[in-house]
Amino acid sequence: MRRLLVLLLLSHTGCFSIQGPESVRALEGESITVRCDYKPRWETYRKWWCRGAHWDLCRTLVQTTGSQQEVKEDRVSIRDNQSHRFLTVTMEQVRQSDTDTYWCGISKSGPDLGARIRVTIEPEGTLLTTLASMLSRTSANGRAGLSSVSYGRTHYILLVFVKTQPLRETDEQNRPTPGPHFRRRRELWMKCL
Repeated sequence: MRRLLVLLLLSHTGCFSIQGPESVRALEGESITVRCDYKPRWETYRKWWCRGAHWDLCRTLVQTTGSQQEVKEDRVSIRDNQSHRFLTVTMEQVRQSDTDTYWCGISKSGPDLGARIRVTIEPEGTLLTTLASMLSRTSANGRAGLSSVSYGRTHYILLVFVKTQPLRETDEQNRPTPGPHFRRRRELWMKCL
């Protein structure tokens, strides 16, 4: 009962009025786009994007004017889609030094509303970071991201097969024969590809 009361009070005060992804990953040199959705009634309020681990100490990088017009500062732009109640922030040519905690928020009288987002920028060149980047772009790009993910997954599976095949040949005598449950899982998994 007490938890329900706390949740009710938090939602009434606006704590859940704006929401964004928990984290975003990208490779160095890419652009990332973050979408933050907000509840009705906040359409004409100014929205902002700031950087810093603590809410009260973060540095505002870009902010809207209360309209739907895009505003750009250096490598960061923000646009508010008031009819569908979301804002998008784009950071161009990201660097590893851009890795930090960011906030998307709404300016209002009293304490502002905001959502914390962890942005991680990884060095270019490793397969796992490439896959992570493709997966994070899926939500922003829709269909294009999905086809990239399929390509990346196929590439990854092929690479794992090539890398593990020599190990498998040398260790064949020491390995027990997989049981029927393992084979069944493998067949189901292969159908997903």
